[in-house]
Amino acid sequence: MARDDRAEPGPEEALPMLRWLRLLVTSLAAVMGLGVIAITVLLWMRLSEAPLPQLPEHIALPDGAKPAALTFARDWIVVVTEGGEVLLYDHQGRLRQEVRP
Repeated sequence: MARDDRAEPGPEEALPMLRWLRLLVTSLAAVMGLGVIAITVLLWMRLSEAPLPQLPEHIALPDGAKPAALTFARDWIVVVTEGGEVLLYDHQGRLRQEVRP
């Protein structure tokens, strides 16, 4: 029998698809990295603190009360103060109900 005098084949010659596999794994890692960056940016944009809507001029809060949340309903305007009070106003600005913590 004839003896093969060639040097030992390298890993890329022994496994012809190794170069293709390396390219696929590298591409997958790059795409995953870009995906993580995109998700992070989207979450940062979506969850960044939005400004509080402006309290209408015709609503007068009790002395010392600062609004923490404001909700506009169909028939009511609800103001939650930093002290935890819930104030219910009608659209004319009259205080209809007050709930204390």
